[in-house]
Amino acid sequence: MTLRLQDKTILITGAARRVGAETARVLHAEGASLALHYRKSTDAAQALVAELNAVRPGSALAFQADLLETEHLPRLVADVVEHFGRLDALVNNASSFYATLIGNIGERDWDDLVGTNLKAPLFLSQAAAPHLAAARGAIVNITDIHDERPLKNFPLYCAAKAGLSGLTRALALELGPHVRVNAVAPGPILWPEDGSFDAAAQAHVVSRTLLKRCGDPADIARTVLFLIADAPFITGQIVAVDGGRSVVL
Repeated sequence: MTLRLQDKTILITGAARRVGAETARVLHAEGASLALHYRKSTDAAQALVAELNAVRPGSALAFQADLLETEHLPRLVADVVEHFGRLDALVNNASSFYATLIGNIGERDWDDLVGTNLKAPLFLSQAAAPHLAAARGAIVNITDIHDERPLKNFPLYCAAKAGLSGLTRALALELGPHVRVNAVAPGPILWPEDGSFDAAAQAHVVSRTLLKRCGDPADIARTVLFLIADAPFITGQIVAVDGGRSVVL
């Protein structure tokens, strides 16, 4: 059986944990070689590399970088291409997420939230574009259903994700016809680890989701796989994977 991503190399940012790690597993299962970016989650990244290489030796390698240091992003892409010999897809998954109440927003918040959710995807896509064009490849950005329908108390995060959705469409225009650019907009998949959504808040979100449940990281991963491997005539689109929550926001 031919694997859909055999002989393809994919760079995933924020790949060590949560949705990024599940995306790595799903793409790897279809034959992809993976460049797994991480910032601080060294142990998790190395454990995932070991897990994937145990299945297919030499198919995964971890790359450490602070995406806020945009001057280093061309080097990250160059290192990936030097090691694997090509780059076929980029998944801009890494993201900061936390509340920013009006009256207390500082420049550090701006630099972090806009930096991870908008600035880094732009500069990383720019660095990757020549290699992706040569491979007739794809970019998949991970946005959020709150890019158009803001989440209260998260104005800066929502603005950054709105920018990423706009960037997705703009890059599709700029990089076509050789590179397809799309995005996945998750709804309730995994709750934040900082406790910002207590049990009552979680129950409210679920009650306002048409399927009356949370999704799974695999739901996002499978959609990323589809956009990379099975969607040759789709570009410039934002795909909501949210159990219907955005319908009633």
